[in-house]
Amino acid sequence: MRAVLFDMDGTLIDSSEGITKSVQSALRAFGIDEPDLNALRKFIGPPLRDSFARHYGLSKEQAEEAVRTYRERYNVVGIFECCLYPGVEACIRALREAGYLVGIASSKPEVSCKRILEHFGILELFDEVVGATMDGRIDTKEEVLCELMRRWHDIPKEEMCLVGDTIFDVEGANKVGIPCIAVQYGFGDAQEMRAAGAFAICDTLNDVTELIKA
Repeated sequence: MRAVLFDMDGTLIDSSEGITKSVQSALRAFGIDEPDLNALRKFIGPPLRDSFARHYGLSKEQAEEAVRTYRERYNVVGIFECCLYPGVEACIRALREAGYLVGIASSKPEVSCKRILEHFGILELFDEVVGATMDGRIDTKEEVLCELMRRWHDIPKEEMCLVGDTIFDVEGANKVGIPCIAVQYGFGDAQEMRAAGAFAICDTLNDVTELIKA
């Protein structure tokens, strides 16, 4: 193993407040009132366009507008309504000291990923940060991973793994042919991820570090 890739939301950061409040704001623009923020946690992980269409029946055009409205709040306020999970910096530093390349592979827009990592003072710990594009050209976890592999073309995919917290991470990793280590403290379901073919299920980031270095 030479390269360890990390998802962002639910894996490195608890972003639930900023995301759900911004989704709530976007839905209000369509006359939909959803007072229960927990009901909007399903928006964390998959592409927003898909979630607005799937869960609230918005058309393709409406979903695009909802994403724009979401970003109006998220990019100003919601982006920093988050916190690092325990052990993030220790995990990344330990992997780097052990000689691994460490990257980000997130369905969150790449510019947002960098802003958040910079906000917490850990951007420089990552060798590469890859996220979605604002125009939707790169959106799904599979597309993000393919872009990262394009940038790291000299590293065989057999020497990569992804650390994530939802079935979307596991399925995306499966599609590009790399293992996914799942963490169960995030937004996903451990049984669902195990059934989808997660390589391992870890309780903490320290467990992830120990597993990779073993």
